[in-house]
Amino acid sequence: MRSLLLTLGRRVGRVAVTLWVVFTGVFLALAYVTVRIVLALVRSSIERVYVGDRELVGDLIATLVAIFLWFGVALTFLKVVGMGDIAASLGTAVGFIALGVSYALSEMIEDTVAGVYLLRDPDFNVGYRVEAKGVTGTVAAIELRKTRIDTDAGDRIVMANREIEPRWTHDVPDDED
Repeated sequence: MRSLLLTLGRRVGRVAVTLWVVFTGVFLALAYVTVRIVLALVRSSIERVYVGDRELVGDLIATLVAIFLWFGVALTFLKVVGMGDIAASLGTAVGFIALGVSYALSEMIEDTVAGVYLLRDPDFNVGYRVEAKGVTGTVAAIELRKTRIDTDAGDRIVMANREIEPRWTHDVPDDED
């Protein structure tokens, strides 16, 4: 009788381990497919808005969405397999780390957000004459964190987007009238 119970216990243990491995594989496969579908939808939506020289903004948004999705999958997986306390602790720790990093990089984040606004602004484009923070010239390049302006004196001024975005003026070219 005892050997029968031991044999039965081993079989139940093997079945439980097999089911756990199958469940893990199915969960990860479904998560992978779901994340890929969501990212494809996000990328197709972004590509309609950010085209040409503004693809960098779209890539940034898609990367951030992918990071959040995969982190969510990892926390969900930990919760499902019975490690909810670890998932909660990890989520809290990452939240505090993100808060610290965002505080440390606040000017860079401000530049990036202002850069997104400038890139989307139809009145602020390469080749336009602008005046910002006492600098007058022609916009040579608009990037996520900085804008390059060529002055009439022949100098190229590089300015942080957070300095330009709040207040600037634009000389409308003659061909746009």
